Amino acid sequence: MNILILGATGFIGSVVAARLVADGHAVTGLGRNPARARLKQPAIDWRQADLSRMTKPEGWEGFLKDQHAVVNCAGALQDGLSDDVAATQGDAMLALYAAAKRSRPLIVQISARTAGAAGELPFLATKRRADEALAASGLPHLILRPALVLGRNAHGGSSLLRALAAFPLALPLVHAESPVETLSVDDVAESVSRAIASDLRGDIDLASSEVLTLAKLVSLHRQWLGLAPVRVFSLAPWLTRPVTWLADMAGLLGWRSPLRSTAMTVMSEGIRSKGESGLTATSAAATLAANPSGVQDLWFARLYLLKPLVISGLSAFWLLSGLIPLLSLERASAHFLPFMPEAAATALTLATCLIDVALGAAVLVRPLARRALLGMLAVSLAYLAGGTLLEPALWLDPLGPLVKVLPSVLLTLTALATLDER
Repeated sequence: MNILILGATGFIGSVVAARLVADGHAVTGLGRNPARARLKQPAIDWRQADLSRMTKPEGWEGFLKDQHAVVNCAGALQDGLSDDVAATQGDAMLALYAAAKRSRPLIVQISARTAGAAGELPFLATKRRADEALAASGLPHLILRPALVLGRNAHGGSSLLRALAAFPLALPLVHAESPVETLSVDDVAESVSRAIASDLRGDIDLASSEVLTLAKLVSLHRQWLGLAPVRVFSLAPWLTRPVTWLADMAGLLGWRSPLRSTAMTVMSEGIRSKGESGLTATSAAATLAANPSGVQDLWFARLYLLKPLVISGLSAFWLLSGLIPLLSLERASAHFLPFMPEAAATALTLATCLIDVALGAAVLVRPLARRALLGMLAVSLAYLAGGTLLEPALWLDPLGPLVKVLPSVLLTLTALATLDER
């Protein structure tokens, strides 16, 4: 069969796509940036598309041609510079259903439990709107509502679990006693495969029968990473509000933090299904046991929470290095006076300050971050080369103005190495 997968570059979508290829289907994968996925999974016909811009039925016609099934693995947790929740999860899906009425492919929607404390937040409200429209559309469909999905790889909430598990000395958790049901990402792929191959239809919750507390689940991940047990400290929710606020602000700049308010609201009541689905799902312990961790998992877990600190630290360094000289521009430009007129020295100092400030601000904006980091490297090397040629004595200065650039370069390389999200 010909199958179109939305969000095929994602954590769940990539596994579902690989499973359907293994089943012998012809898979077309949609993603906003499929270039790397094309290299990793060459058996898939990759096409670039942004669901948030596909809000009219005519925008789907070229993608639906000759497709027997559509599997929607795409989603957006919260609005921000990189995501439009209403357009991606609501408007685009309604446009898809309208366009699909001519050819009537099977629609498999990977959704979520949309009731509860977070039910009116845009993330779940738009999913519920799309689910209800699909159920009323008359199209053959399956709505899958998986619990917390775990797998060999990690993204979003599962990444945060690993990061918390690697926390040194203790495990500080909010909502530590919240109940959490899990399943393996392979269970989701198996259910989609069954829907394609048979008459599995309807609205189905998918979770293992095991219910863990968040504290137990994090401790289980710590054991998986090979780290010694430590004490769990249960934090009051109000203590994490500054972190959630910062995560929401980062989201507006395009960073998809799992600590945003939507995720925290969902976790406040736990992740539970409505009841038995009749489908088997793998427990958290079995999922982790089937995918033994390696040193790369430990590195990832330890670096995950350091990444925002690295980015914000670099931003602060470059912003301050540009703003502080402006407080005493005449003194700062004195270094250039032996080599150029005063006016030129002042202009060059002002230009370098503005460049530093621009780079420090740009690195905070996710779509600009890579270019800003590369700019930091280029400017740092230019500063080192210029300082060495014009005033080599700076290398021996007790305050080390040139020496201090070297750790900044290494931190910038670290940020570049950890910048990719998937």
